[in-house]
Amino acid sequence: MSDTNAAAAAYWKENVRILLSLLAVWFVVSFGCGILFVDELDKIQFGGFPLGFWFAQQGSIYTFLILIFVYISKMNKLDHKYNVHEEE
Repeated sequence: MSDTNAAAAAYWKENVRILLSLLAVWFVVSFGCGILFVDELDKIQFGGFPLGFWFAQQGSIYTFLILIFVYISKMNKLDHKYNVHEEE
């Protein structure tokens, strides 16, 4: 395998690792906190609402927005690491 192919494979492997880790966080927050752990979280109040309800309605959206910016940041660093970034 050439150096270019090896670098592309390593880049893709790290890209997939980042995606899977962020998707895991999204899954835990949206599905876990909004559905699976809702009974336990509802014992805690947040802004006058049960925390499980808040996660189902607002928390998962905020988390998703934060994950978008985390993904952008991580991918910019990865692009610079493998020198595949866009010229600024």
